[in-house]
Amino acid sequence: MASIGTTVERTPSADVLSRAQARAALMPDCLVEARRLANTVISGWHGRRKRGIGENFWQFRPYVDGESLSRIDWRRSARDDHTYVRDREWEAAHTIWLWADLSPSMMYKSTLGSVSKESRALVLMLALAEILARSGERIGCPGVMEPIAARNAAERLATAIAHSPLADGLPRTDMIRGSSDIVLIGDFLDPPDEVMERLGPLARRGLRGHVVEIADPAEDLFPYAGRTEFTDPETGDKLTAGRAETLKEDYARAYQARRAALADSLRHLGWSFIAHRTDHLASEALVAVHMYLSGLPAMKAAGERQGERP
Repeated sequence: MASIGTTVERTPSADVLSRAQARAALMPDCLVEARRLANTVISGWHGRRKRGIGENFWQFRPYVDGESLSRIDWRRSARDDHTYVRDREWEAAHTIWLWADLSPSMMYKSTLGSVSKESRALVLMLALAEILARSGERIGCPGVMEPIAARNAAERLATAIAHSPLADGLPRTDMIRGSSDIVLIGDFLDPPDEVMERLGPLARRGLRGHVVEIADPAEDLFPYAGRTEFTDPETGDKLTAGRAETLKEDYARAYQARRAALADSLRHLGWSFIAHRTDHLASEALVAVHMYLSGLPAMKAAGERQGERP
């Protein structure tokens, strides 16, 4: 997405170093905000607990013919005329891969946005890691951190990201094995066909995907007027508009068509899609993604409408 401003000539190595330093400096604040957000969202929740094989008691339920007699709780059954089974909590850790786009376009922040797209993406990713780690899930980041099951997974993920090399575009996923969930957070401004060319094979390998599109409000609203210079943060290319307001209608049509095409293609894969703006509460996107991961479809429509609100 084009940003606005004056471009200063810099060497590629200086740009890489500057971006790496900016990302490292951003990480502590993002981790603090992620933990605050996670604590707010999970208040009153019970994680992703499920009935299954484990050590912790979950519930009593009536015995069903054909079940092993060893599962019957005779002490509870002696209290009345029914036979009860003691269920334990499900403890099979699930692997969830988290990824945030850290390419130059994600550093964009207009005067209408409360934070940069990069900052919001990192906070959402780390908050998800915090919530999922507390539920016993295995958390990984493609090309950055192998899956781990640890209470401090969010902190370890933040450290790994701060020290990882800069990479543009979608992540490498050849290290992902078996059935997992993957959460991809970015602006996804490339043509939908190019994005789906990378994501389609992941779905065919059995990955359940959840895509969160982060947008600055200026990208949605195009509030520009008069002589305006737009600069592409990825390539440095510039476009000068004498009367920027004349571009608004065509821009809005193209921008919304791109989003709709991407969302439709993802739904055909069975993946979820959430559009989120940086002037909205981060908790909105976090709750929507967590509900998708928990298999609760009631939140889907609400999550997908986030990007449509003024």
